[in-house]
Amino acid sequence: MNARYELLVRGNSLSFRGGFFGLCNVALVTTDDGTRILFDTGHYCVRKGLLTGLAERGLAPADIDLVFLSHLHFDHSHNLDLFKGVPVCVGETEIAYARNPHPDDLFMPWKIHALLDEFEVRALPARGEVCAGIEHFEVPGHTPGCQALRFTQADGQRVILAGDAIKYPKEILARQSDMVFASIEESKQSIAKICGGAEIIVPGHYPALFKRDGGWIWDESPSIELFLR
Repeated sequence: MNARYELLVRGNSLSFRGGFFGLCNVALVTTDDGTRILFDTGHYCVRKGLLTGLAERGLAPADIDLVFLSHLHFDHSHNLDLFKGVPVCVGETEIAYARNPHPDDLFMPWKIHALLDEFEVRALPARGEVCAGIEHFEVPGHTPGCQALRFTQADGQRVILAGDAIKYPKEILARQSDMVFASIEESKQSIAKICGGAEIIVPGHYPALFKRDGGWIWDESPSIELFLR
C-alpha cells in the first residue's frame, strides 16, 4: 500500500545563545485506504499552527487514526494532549529510556509517563508495521529509542520520516548526530541505514532531502517568519 505525507508544521534548526526554538517537522501521513497517521505532535509553541494545519485540510484532532511519536523529547511530544482518544505508537525502548534518561538529556518532559497513561499506548518493538505499508524501525543515537517511519509514495519513491535520528543535513555529512544520548556508533549506523533505505528523507528539523546523483540536496530553504509585538 502506498502513502503520502504533508507537513502540518515546518520545523527548523534555529538556535540562540542558551537554547533553541524547538520547532520540529510535524507530518500527516495518509495511506491509500485513508488511514491518517500523525508523525510527532510538536512543541506547545506550535499548538495553534498544528490545529490550523489540520483545519486547512478539513480535519480535527479526532480525525487522526494514529499518533506516532518518533521519541519523547518535549519538542516532539508536547501537543499530545490535543489527541485524546487517539492511539499512540512509541518505541518500547524509548518508553523505558524516558524513565531514566541520560543525565545530560535536558529535553525529556517531566511527567511524560503520566500523560502517556491517559492514552492507549502501543509500545513498538524494534521494527514492524504500524499499519499495512507503513514500516517503523529503531534508529538509536539521539536517544536509545528513536524510531523512524518508512513508506512508498505512488511514484515509487521511498520516504523515511527520520525524526531526530537526522535533524539536519550536517548530520548526514558528518555521518553522526551532534546531540547523542545513546552512542556515537549507534548514531552512525542509524544514519547509514536511513540514507541507504530511501530516496526522500524528512529530517526532524529541516526541509525534505532528496537523493540525487549519489548525494542529498534540498529544494526548499529552511526559514522562520518572526514578528515583534
